[in-house]
Amino acid sequence: MDLIDKLLRHTRLIVSAVALIVAFQSCRISYKFNGSALDYTIYKTIHVAEFPIRAALVYPPLQQMFENELLDYIARNTRLQVVDGPSDLQIEGEITGYSLSPQAVTENALASQTRLTITVRLKYIDNKQDNKNIDQTFSAYRDFDSSLMLTDVQDDLCQQISKELVELIFNATLGDW
Repeated sequence: MDLIDKLLRHTRLIVSAVALIVAFQSCRISYKFNGSALDYTIYKTIHVAEFPIRAALVYPPLQQMFENELLDYIARNTRLQVVDGPSDLQIEGEITGYSLSPQAVTENALASQTRLTITVRLKYIDNKQDNKNIDQTFSAYRDFDSSLMLTDVQDDLCQQISKELVELIFNATLGDW
């Protein structure tokens, strides 16, 4: 009887070990370093519309700069195919603000820093799940030394701000944060 009990315990131990191994192999932990939380079995396409400038101050290269940054970021961080027609997801909007404001006023009442702020209104439409639609405004800024001419720093500042805006937009929409 002692031998049969040992065999039964040994068999139960082996069966339990095999069950644990199978259970652990079927469990997967998945990390997405790009922040995208898309289910690619559902979402395959995206349409990104133009973002016209509707701000009082207009810097014409900004529209193309922002649109390119947005499209590049989506291409680098998702497997979505960008299409011109009907799509699973849509992003559209407009650049509603491009403004300068004085910052850090010195003792002689002159600003030592100037802030460039860009604001974008965004509509994100999820054609698969209506509850994920977003209509939101995003804003970002950079300060620069007031002794510099805006024309000298404008391209670089707009590029930096566009990158930040695109990351904010991606995290709020495709990143689902």
